[in-house]
Amino acid sequence: MPSRRPSRKRPWGAEHQPLDMDRALGGVRRVSAGDGEWTVRRVRGSDKVYTCPTCRQQIPPGTPHVVAWAVDALGGEAAGLEARRHWHSSCWERRERLR
Repeated sequence: MPSRRPSRKRPWGAEHQPLDMDRALGGVRRVSAGDGEWTVRRVRGSDKVYTCPTCRQQIPPGTPHVVAWAVDALGGEAAGLEARRHWHSSCWERRERLR
């Protein structure tokens, strides 16, 4: 009996899709900016409410946003991870202009 699951293989002769490194790494990446070295992760949403450190407004549950922590924090990256913050994506992108 044939399988009912759709085939996930790339069709013969179809273009190869480049690897999305952000997706492959689970959305975690390193960023160098004027305000230091950061580990950044984009999340699709959560079941909690967070307050954005830039605009001081709430990030409602289920809202896609950025979680970031300083790599070069006092006490090392582990201390930075403990002090991580949840940012609106737009606030994270414009934080450089605010400094």
